[in-house]
Amino acid sequence: MDAYIWAHGELERPSRDSDLSMRTLSTPSPALICPPNLPGFQNGRGSSTSSSSITGETVAMVHSPPPTRLTHPLIRLASRPQKEQASIERLPDHAMVQVFSFLPTNQLCRCARVCRRWYNLAWDPRLWRTIRLTGETINVDRALKVLTRRLCQDTPNVCLMLETVSVSGCRRLTDRGLYTIAQCCPELRRLEVSGCYNISNEAVFDVVSLCPNLEHLDVSGCSKVTCISLTREASIKLSPLHGKQISIRYLDMTDCFVLEDEGLHTIAAHCTQLTHLYLRRCVRLTDEGLRYLMIYCTSIKELSVSDCRFVSDFGLREIAKLESRLRYLSIAHCGRVTDVGIRYVAKYCGKLRYLNARGCEGITDHGLEYLAKNCAKLKSLDIGKCPLVSDTGLECLALNCFNLKRLSLKSCESITGQGLQIVAANCFDLQMLNVQDCEVSVEALRFVKRHCKRCVIEHTNPAFF
Repeated sequence: MDAYIWAHGELERPSRDSDLSMRTLSTPSPALICPPNLPGFQNGRGSSTSSSSITGETVAMVHSPPPTRLTHPLIRLASRPQKEQASIERLPDHAMVQVFSFLPTNQLCRCARVCRRWYNLAWDPRLWRTIRLTGETINVDRALKVLTRRLCQDTPNVCLMLETVSVSGCRRLTDRGLYTIAQCCPELRRLEVSGCYNISNEAVFDVVSLCPNLEHLDVSGCSKVTCISLTREASIKLSPLHGKQISIRYLDMTDCFVLEDEGLHTIAAHCTQLTHLYLRRCVRLTDEGLRYLMIYCTSIKELSVSDCRFVSDFGLREIAKLESRLRYLSIAHCGRVTDVGIRYVAKYCGKLRYLNARGCEGITDHGLEYLAKNCAKLKSLDIGKCPLVSDTGLECLALNCFNLKRLSLKSCESITGQGLQIVAANCFDLQMLNVQDCEVSVEALRFVKRHCKRCVIEHTNPAFF
């Protein structure tokens, strides 16, 4: 009977159209977040009809969970011997979920299409606390829409499990994608959109207004973002007792070139719980903006104003008001900073652990001496390209900061091998020393290597290996 049926062609494979008709809004296809021309996507199960080559871009498709086996009454399925079964199928569910937890979002979507068991495991809520997408060609707006729709099946219109969204470098992200996150993910705690230069203030305002638990926000490289604030509607709804505050603690606005003092004032007034703030290359900021910041944000532990060329000693006087709370400070290439500003910081911020003052050419041995005597727990110091720092300052540093682990003296013209030997003889825990473009002898470098066994020396002396 079976032979007769096969010979006369009465049983036919399902057509391509019938396969397409079975698709439902269940499982996002890998084509949603992988360009169809990737090598790994053209073979095996990945090369399905879920991507379109007409427009040349990634298209979002979703599929129903795969069947466990064929159920046609005229087809007999021979069970495979036990020894031929894949060993991964023998793993218990909790172990499979643990394996899946190491996969990125696109690979997790692929796993959901293998079989019914993998489908159920891949959509375990514990695996969807984070969505992480990368790539310049990804239609990330569409991807976020489809993924959040699937995650909202159990709780319509609200995704309670998602806590982290990382789409850094996805240049096709627009305000539409952020609106999706803001409307569907009220429990969001971490958002990373660095390098997504198409997003604007309005979309960021929506996220911080509708996601009250947001603590970590990275908008570095988003040149259109000039401020962080609540929407007008959210400000009206909030009671005076709430204070109209945003719960952000970590904010990275590196390379937000349009940020000005007034924008920083608004940020400080709304984000009073800030502990980590990075304003690298926000070239329009001045000392006045730092004054606003210190009025409202008194809990800052880490602050970077590197390459903010208008920041001077008056700005450091404001920063010094953080006192013992400040542990990390970067003022690299702030050319208006001198020993006066360093004295302010050293006097009041005695628990400072990290200082980057590279390129601050106004710093001399006197400023370094005052810093060493008042910040004895300093662990990392970068004073590269400070031509007025000499062996005298290094000696004072070595005799006071015994816990020093990282020291950069790159392009310090006045440093010699004698100063390095004093540092090596007192700072045994030194792990990194940068003396590139410094006139130091091979003997001095060997002395450092003998006394600081774990130290990695970065140098430009071809005679030292």
